[in-house]
Amino acid sequence: MPEYRYNNLNEFLNGWKDNDKYFEMLSLMAQLSRLFSESDVPYLDYRLAENLFCRYYKAMNDARSCTAYDARISGIGIGIKTFILNNNQSREKIAEFNKLKPTLESLHGLDLARKIGSYRNDRMRLANSTFDVNETTYHVVGRASGMLRIFNCPYEEVDIDNILLRKEDDKTIIFEDGKNEYSFTKSKSVLMKRFKITGNDYKDVKIEILENPLELLEEFFGKHNQEISEAKKHVPGIDYVMLPLYSVRKHEVAPKSGLNQWNAGGRPRHHDEVYIPIPKTIHKLYPDFFPPRDVDFTLYLPDGKSMSAKICQADGKALMSNPNRSLGEWILRKILNKQPGELVTMDDLNRYGFNSVCVENLHTVDNDGRMEYRISFAEIPESYNNFIGMDE
Repeated sequence: MPEYRYNNLNEFLNGWKDNDKYFEMLSLMAQLSRLFSESDVPYLDYRLAENLFCRYYKAMNDARSCTAYDARISGIGIGIKTFILNNNQSREKIAEFNKLKPTLESLHGLDLARKIGSYRNDRMRLANSTFDVNETTYHVVGRASGMLRIFNCPYEEVDIDNILLRKEDDKTIIFEDGKNEYSFTKSKSVLMKRFKITGNDYKDVKIEILENPLELLEEFFGKHNQEISEAKKHVPGIDYVMLPLYSVRKHEVAPKSGLNQWNAGGRPRHHDEVYIPIPKTIHKLYPDFFPPRDVDFTLYLPDGKSMSAKICQADGKALMSNPNRSLGEWILRKILNKQPGELVTMDDLNRYGFNSVCVENLHTVDNDGRMEYRISFAEIPESYNNFIGMDE
């Protein structure tokens, strides 16, 4: 399979149509639509579209991480969408702000539109800082009768200063910023964007939907007469754990510990001194997930950089970097954009859409024999509380 690597967005936009294998696999999957739907419009699950794109463009798959993007190629952040085309009127979900609903309920008109736009921009900037993204695009697999139409369109921040209000009622607000049109559903706190094709820069793939895909699958598996091994599962407590960025007991970011450890008393502390709390429940359920206390391991960040880390404090209640300020410099300054001396609160975490981190055991060791782990931010629906509840 050819390597499809692009150094910048311009290279991607000029070369994306050359990936024949990608379009072949899109066509093959869409031909199986009768497994799911009787419509003449091909069916394609959005997760499948993401996986196909990442596999055949050799992209990093960020769809399940807490980020504004589904994929990355070099410094390009890519949002991947699949939906039924509707004469350039298709509106699709691009963000959800459930945890911020109390801050939005009292706002109306331009004030509401501007606040929504600022929240959207905050999440894009967080993803850009986390993954060193400097260019962005949407990649769309549009579905229509008997065909797929694939195209790319700009992925842009909301231009707050140029927002114009188009319509508002009790349920919805519609606004635009001179470049894009957005709608916000108040009851569900969901932001949607109108996607449209401009010009002729698209690729059409004709789809002949198979009438009896089950017969084809039965024949295929019968001929090969082999078992299909179940893919290795991502096992909780063995492959990953979720850790809260807040106090589980008080459900708040503690003002003098955790991400605000720099504010604790007792001795002078550097303004980047932090730790990630490890509740006793994690050690109780998964005592062998982390190395023993004070044993260094390598922790990879979402952008591929790494730092030395270890489990510290009584009962192993803290994940800290070594030196300690490395973790604080990353999460306080680069990710949360906090100034020295500024406390982290739950409002900060809600604004960016995460309150926990996922720590993965890569089951590998580095050149110095240290175990290797990877950290990423976890969307609030996949937070620590749900993780523990799942295992209980």
